[in-house]
Amino acid sequence: MNGLLTDLYELTMSAGYFAAGKSAEIATFELSVRRMPPHRNFVVATGLAQAADYLLNLSFSAEEIDYLRSLRLFASSTEEFFDYLCRLRFTGDLFAVPEGTPIFAGEPVLTVRAPLIEAQVAETYLLSIIGFQTLVATKAARVVEAAAGRPVVEFGTRHAHSPEAGVLAGRAAYIGGCAGTSNTLAGFRFGIPVSGTAAHSWVMSFTDETESFRRLQQLLGPSTVYLIDSYDTIEGARKAAALGEPILGVRLDSGDLDALSRQVRGILDEAGLTRARIMATGDLNEYRIRDLVAGGAPIDSFGVGTELATSGDAPSLCDIYKMVELSSGGVKRYTAKFSAEKVTVPGAKQILRFRDHDEVAGAWECPLTSGKAAAVEALLRPVIYDGELVEPLPDVHTARERAAKCLRNLPPACRHLTDAEPYRVEWSEELTRLSEQVREQVAE
Repeated sequence: MNGLLTDLYELTMSAGYFAAGKSAEIATFELSVRRMPPHRNFVVATGLAQAADYLLNLSFSAEEIDYLRSLRLFASSTEEFFDYLCRLRFTGDLFAVPEGTPIFAGEPVLTVRAPLIEAQVAETYLLSIIGFQTLVATKAARVVEAAAGRPVVEFGTRHAHSPEAGVLAGRAAYIGGCAGTSNTLAGFRFGIPVSGTAAHSWVMSFTDETESFRRLQQLLGPSTVYLIDSYDTIEGARKAAALGEPILGVRLDSGDLDALSRQVRGILDEAGLTRARIMATGDLNEYRIRDLVAGGAPIDSFGVGTELATSGDAPSLCDIYKMVELSSGGVKRYTAKFSAEKVTVPGAKQILRFRDHDEVAGAWECPLTSGKAAAVEALLRPVIYDGELVEPLPDVHTARERAAKCLRNLPPACRHLTDAEPYRVEWSEELTRLSEQVREQVAE
């Protein structure tokens, strides 16, 4: 895996660690979300599969190391450091919450414990891959909640921030609850259902709209979905209905979707096409879908593009990757940051999920010794140990099922689209005491 896919300061620090004789020290870093995005009471942790793949394949090529040699910042670095990079592989441990798990502010999504340089270099990639997919999965969960049981398909690749972002957006949206994606590569790579038939250009490529519909029907048979708003939506609906079976449905992509869906439903029913479905697309988000559903619009499914693939109203996640422990020569030192508004808590942690709240405890606080085991789920689980995958990771279908189950178990107020009502997250007394001790030590 491309070792240069990181920020430059990760590598300058690595050179400094090596020069200072710290490369053998074992560091523990935690990736967490400092605060929730706007109007979110939770985020759906996603991206673990790609994070694990990155760590398992982390390496530097000869060409990449030659490039680093050419940079002024590495002028004083020794040949031994570059030899170290040539041999660098991830030999540490990764613990993480399963994909599809709702997480709240301050809780660690994953923990990396590894030799200091290995753990440091991974920061940029892990923040990026977890942050982006978590945003999209969370947005998907909100859109699916608003759709109230009607299927939602992710349609956003063309407006995603890159082609590969479109692939991963399709993956994350599926985990978050979408029924499928328009991205064919996401379907191929991850086994996600794919959806899509024809665009306006198909209709416009024919001189007659009815002929374009007829040709599409000949091609797709019972999977035919007509895009009926290229010219006049109601007239398009009449032309589609006149062709009769086979038909799966029609798609509305513009205009007053509520009013149009009612008129189109009547046209289809009058033609005996009562099973034909109406799909709505066109700049949709959870709020527009909520209003359409609440108003009783006869829309059977939704396609959501730009807003979903970019998490349009919350396009960035305040995820952080901070050192919480450092061991040297068998001596462990707890580390934390105490600057205003960016305080972190020292010590490796575990999230204990009870029926109605979470407790963030020290990783050493085993629930089996406290009588809590029967009523609690420990969320952070081993994924990589000593540089090797512990067991195959669950596929996207399993992650999607977990997300659906976990989201159902959240209080309804926590799933509200606008009102902020934080889930109850408590911190153990031991972690609180440890934080106070470390604060006193660094103040001396």
